[in-house]
Amino acid sequence: MRKTVRNIFGVVAIVAISAGVAGVTSYKLLQKEQSTGSSFGELFPQNTSYHAASFSGVQGQPVDLTVAAETAIHSVVHIRSTQLSRTQTVQQMPDIFDFFFGDGSSRQRQIQTQPRVGFGSGVIISKDGYIVTNNHVVEGADEIAVKLNDDRELKGRIIGTDPSTDLALIKVEGDDELPAIQVGNSDALKVGEWVLAVGNPFNLSSTVTAGIVSAKARSLGGGQAANGQAADIQSFIQTDAAINQGNSGGALVNARGELVGINAMLYSPTGAYSGYGFAIPTSIMTKVVADLKQFGAVQRALLGVSCTDLNISLVADENSEAVKEIKEKCKELGIKEGIWVRQVVEGGSAAGILKENDVITAIEGRQIHKFSDMQEVLAQKRPGEKIKLSVIRDKQKKEFTVELKNAQGNTKVVKSADMDLLGATFKPVSAELKKQLNLGYGIEVTGVSQGRIADAGIRRGFIILKANNTLMKSADDLEKVFKAASQTPEQAIFISGIYPSGKRANYLVDLNQE
Repeated sequence: MRKTVRNIFGVVAIVAISAGVAGVTSYKLLQKEQSTGSSFGELFPQNTSYHAASFSGVQGQPVDLTVAAETAIHSVVHIRSTQLSRTQTVQQMPDIFDFFFGDGSSRQRQIQTQPRVGFGSGVIISKDGYIVTNNHVVEGADEIAVKLNDDRELKGRIIGTDPSTDLALIKVEGDDELPAIQVGNSDALKVGEWVLAVGNPFNLSSTVTAGIVSAKARSLGGGQAANGQAADIQSFIQTDAAINQGNSGGALVNARGELVGINAMLYSPTGAYSGYGFAIPTSIMTKVVADLKQFGAVQRALLGVSCTDLNISLVADENSEAVKEIKEKCKELGIKEGIWVRQVVEGGSAAGILKENDVITAIEGRQIHKFSDMQEVLAQKRPGEKIKLSVIRDKQKKEFTVELKNAQGNTKVVKSADMDLLGATFKPVSAELKKQLNLGYGIEVTGVSQGRIADAGIRRGFIILKANNTLMKSADDLEKVFKAASQTPEQAIFISGIYPSGKRANYLVDLNQE
């Protein structure tokens, strides 16, 4: 019994001594680590507060956007465009009486259309009243009303439009200087950078949404091919800032409140915002505005090549023949990105310099990954300017200098298509004259002065039936043909018609302004 008790006390003594030694050792080690700043102290320093890895949007906002918003909202306006009622001639099927007892032909009657009103936004870019908006906001408008953020309403007039970039420049006259926005450099934007979309869609004063730059030089058409002629310029800034209907023409601004883009469209299967908004960069806008101010029309430079992107990720169907062809070409050329030249347009800027199967990799030192990159660079140039191209040919890098030309294959200034150039006045043919000459349509030349109509030999009273194979039912029809013809290399209109005497005649109207 005594032996058992002695054993128990022995074990307890050993445990007590061990615990004491461990306590003293831990205390000494802790003091040493605190004094030397070991990893323990670095990971958990004293008197420091710790927070969860997640944080609220208010606490985590990386930049203060309030100043940018306050700066931008005063420069964004509401635009109301009105197309007045028009008289239109429509074909009407013959009634049963005409079918059996008349000539059986269709009848024409005139109807009065209702006025059409559209809404959008715009951005004041100069204190003297120049405003940039989208072409589709003011297209076809007879009257334009601009409402400022301070509720002043002014009349606007169109200085020029450019359907290819979907931009328009309008002008208002105010008694005071207008709150113009500072134009920034869209090329300096970075993916992930914060931006604001500012619009005035419903005449309720400016609205602001925030997001980031999701992509640059975005093409909605995929950028798979382009010919040597003028085409829609697609090199958008993509953002997740909400851009809804009515925001067209509004401002995309950076965190400093500088204009970096003109909001153009949203991508949505429902018609409402769903995460994809697109803006025209100021790098393109600035040049378009300068051309519209100076010439009334954009001086568009074309490289004159038909080409395909070598970036396979831009092709929707990964198993398509197009992808197979691109993969084979990449393997053959030893390159994975760039613009593959399929054809060089005769008489174009690149004729005699570039060849088929060349790959354009850079323009003016800027890397070209896809067709929209090239579009953005060329959209900033004018015919007559020279650019440096970096090209891969036969697996070797080469440098070329190209003088840019316009769609007409020259470097001449293309001026705004103005119907005054024709030097004539027109009106629809009267019902009496139609009956007399057995005509179903036509426009009558009611007056001729000095101009292209007189130069062609057309006299007063001539009835134009066709212009460039298009039926002429109103002066608007002739204006459309005239504007289209003025942008072609031929710059001519072939007119056929009849005089009241019954004599038929054909004329060639030369639109060349040189």
